[in-house]
Amino acid sequence: MTITDCFYLGNITKPFGYKGEMDVFLDVDEPKNYATLDAVFVELKGQLIPYFIENIRLKNNHAVVKFQDVHTNNVHALIGAKLYLPLAALPKLEGNKFYFHEVIGFTMKDINYGEVGILENIMDNGPQPIFQIKHPSGKEILIPILDEFIAEVNRENRSITTQAPEGLIDFYLP
Repeated sequence: MTITDCFYLGNITKPFGYKGEMDVFLDVDEPKNYATLDAVFVELKGQLIPYFIENIRLKNNHAVVKFQDVHTNNVHALIGAKLYLPLAALPKLEGNKFYFHEVIGFTMKDINYGEVGILENIMDNGPQPIFQIKHPSGKEILIPILDEFIAEVNRENRSITTQAPEGLIDFYLP
């Protein structure tokens, strides 16, 4: 199993109590979907190591996790480690909801403009995620990812149709 076959679930933040439990930050939209996990991959020294879960309790975007065969004296070696799950473990999304990794390469269309280009990347390092689209002319077009801008996600045709604000797409093109 490699990181490219997985998605980032969260990371171990600190020890919790004195029974070998750890506080885990879950970097997911719906933590309750992960309340019954039985195993995760922990990244240690660039390798993904499977750890089996003995107990998990959710609280908002955090979980208190006890791994099998991890005791109080070896918890500190795991602090800061990133947790991963196989992509197949992601809950299926429908309608206009999507995972960022699943739409890369989709054709981007706009209700008013027509075909805009190919979705090359999603920039998710600021306050608002942004579609990064390569127009056939080679120009880059950026469209904020907001529910009110997304008209349709068509997985079968591998396309996303937006209704970008008037003039936004024209701003990027001569």
